[in-house]
Amino acid sequence: MTAPWRILSLPPIGEEIMRGLFAPLGETAEVVFPQARDRSCLLAELPGADIVIGDFTGRLALDAEAVAAARRVSFVQMPAVGTDSIDVAALTARNVPLANAAGFNARGVAEWTVGAAFALCRNLAWGDRAVRAGEWPQMEMAGRFPREIHTQRVGIVGFGAIGSEAARLFAALGCAVSYWTRRRRPGAAATYRELDDLVSTSDILVLALPLTDETRGLIGPERLALLPDKALLVNVARGGIAPDDAVLAALDSGRLASAALDVYDEEPLPAGHPLRAREDVLLSPHTAGASAQSQVNLISMVRDNVTAAVLGRDVQNVVNGVNPQVKRRR
Repeated sequence: MTAPWRILSLPPIGEEIMRGLFAPLGETAEVVFPQARDRSCLLAELPGADIVIGDFTGRLALDAEAVAAARRVSFVQMPAVGTDSIDVAALTARNVPLANAAGFNARGVAEWTVGAAFALCRNLAWGDRAVRAGEWPQMEMAGRFPREIHTQRVGIVGFGAIGSEAARLFAALGCAVSYWTRRRRPGAAATYRELDDLVSTSDILVLALPLTDETRGLIGPERLALLPDKALLVNVARGGIAPDDAVLAALDSGRLASAALDVYDEEPLPAGHPLRAREDVLLSPHTAGASAQSQVNLISMVRDNVTAAVLGRDVQNVVNGVNPQVKRRR
């Protein structure tokens, strides 16, 4: 009798949820979990695993050492869009397909992006804090450059599922929307611009692209200095693309009037970090995509892809160019 596929599911997705997802596979597969959420337990479980469902927080990273320990692993499913906590090159060298959950939270993140832009345009968070503190800043609000969103030129850096959906929503509000990505998108509902041109013509700059070696620091001090005066920044990508210190400097200079940040150089954002004291920054704990519908989409995609791997069907959303037909290793 063929041994069941051993599916190693990493936190933080709960054990009860994961067992329920793969119960229909019966004796074809078994789901196992690290004894604790620490590196030693991860390394102890990897040698016996056939499939790994990753830790979307990045706390249990699949780095080169972990990939080397995963001698039998035939497929890695990341329950997220980003794969920066995984040594992609090491998996590729071993011909192990790595899939993400592309698009699962595109609408949720796009809606958060537009909502954050509304909040920045009308200084909603600042006004809320002032009223809660016993103030009534009617006249002061007018001095904080309130603006109607439809008058704003929106520039979107990155035009994948999130960027393109955000562009559609901003355009529906009447905004002039432009985008930059490495490859133009024929038929896009936005105008393509080269990156520096995009930054210099964006009243609202949205970052929605993966963190890679090429994009790290892409929107640093030099590019932020190109922004129109009193521009707004919305970052739903990764903190390293627009480093925290560069954003702080742009706020200090007045180049940025305010920013909405869901991501940071270091997460959680350290206690006492200068961003925590800024009244011109809207802070969010990396939850732009954490809607109930997004979570349903995510769980469904993970279930379908891992099930496909076990049953010998092609998996979807492979990001490292390996054959999507998963071949079990012995």
